[in-house]
Amino acid sequence: MKRLAFAGLTAAAFAGLATPVLAADLPQPVDPAPAFYDDQVPAARFDWGGAYVGGNLGWGWGNFDNRNAPDTDGDGIQGGIHAGYNYIISPNVLIGAEADFQFSDLEDTATAGGVTAETGSSWNSSIRGRLGYTFDRFLVYGTGGLAIADLDFKANGAKDSTTAVGWTAGAGVEGAVTQNVTARLEYIHQDFGSESFTVGGNSYKSDLDNNLVRFGLSYKF
Repeated sequence: MKRLAFAGLTAAAFAGLATPVLAADLPQPVDPAPAFYDDQVPAARFDWGGAYVGGNLGWGWGNFDNRNAPDTDGDGIQGGIHAGYNYIISPNVLIGAEADFQFSDLEDTATAGGVTAETGSSWNSSIRGRLGYTFDRFLVYGTGGLAIADLDFKANGAKDSTTAVGWTAGAGVEGAVTQNVTARLEYIHQDFGSESFTVGGNSYKSDLDNNLVRFGLSYKF
């Protein structure tokens, strides 16, 4: 009986010694690689869509092509307000509508053939469409539509005035200063066609072409 007990204790001891050795031979679990987190968050694209209002200031120059009177030119500071709405039709393309009103100072006097002609325009306005392509925070656009302006014609002291309607076209670049403020630089051409005036019993015609380079700031809602 003692021999059987001794044999059992010996077998148990050998089994206890063999267990760590066998465990060492088994494949060990591999520690997972540490997780990598990218803290950089992509900057959101600037949203050009929506309504906006603003002001602008620039320099205008025009030519009055007069018939039965000497031609006149005019140039001066022009400034005013604008408002519009942009609609995004694809990630980079937008269409919009804009209206503006400008105070101008286009006046000139010329004398030829015994006729002294004085022409002027103190304001102009336009209603235009816009088509643009965006580069995130920058916009390149073309614009065109209807133009309206007042025209004054004086000859030898007598005066006549009218409101002329014509067309306008131009182009510009615009950039986002903040999420709500944009700055622009644009060129605008206006053609008001031929307008008739009756001054001192005589008939005259004048054709005004107006050009404007202006800088503007807009607030986008």
